Amino acid sequence: MTEAIVRSAAERDLPEVLNLYLHLHPHDPPLEAATAERVWTTLVSSSFMTVIVAQAAEALVASCTLAIVPNLSRGARSYGVIENVVTHADYRRLGLGRRVLAHALDLAWQADCYKVLLATGSKRETTLRFYEGAGFLRGGKTYFEVRRPSSG
Repeated sequence: MTEAIVRSAAERDLPEVLNLYLHLHPHDPPLEAATAERVWTTLVSSSFMTVIVAQAAEALVASCTLAIVPNLSRGARSYGVIENVVTHADYRRLGLGRRVLAHALDLAWQADCYKVLLATGSKRETTLRFYEGAGFLRGGKTYFEVRRPSSG
């Protein structure tokens, strides 16, 4: 396993997180610097959101984002939502993605979440088995998605 530190992201990590996201959505257009900085500041200062990163040597090589959502059902226990799971292509299959997910789950359990949700658009069996290997169950619930209609 590659030596890496798993931690919450900090303000200084924005450029490397943006670089890492090129491995998540390579066809997304680059963000304007002011937009990226505004959103990043909101993310890293939020009490509901945590961006988790794995740092190997001097580079960020894996990440996910955990949202902890306050809730009035389930005894007022929050639930977690994990998004933007990504590992740099050169660092895949080294356990780093699983480590950032484990860290996210630890944070969720510490916050007394009763469940954590993770959705993927991938249909690749290797990806689905990766999430199962990280502790997520396939088919527990059915999730639906609606996206904002394009304005063009």
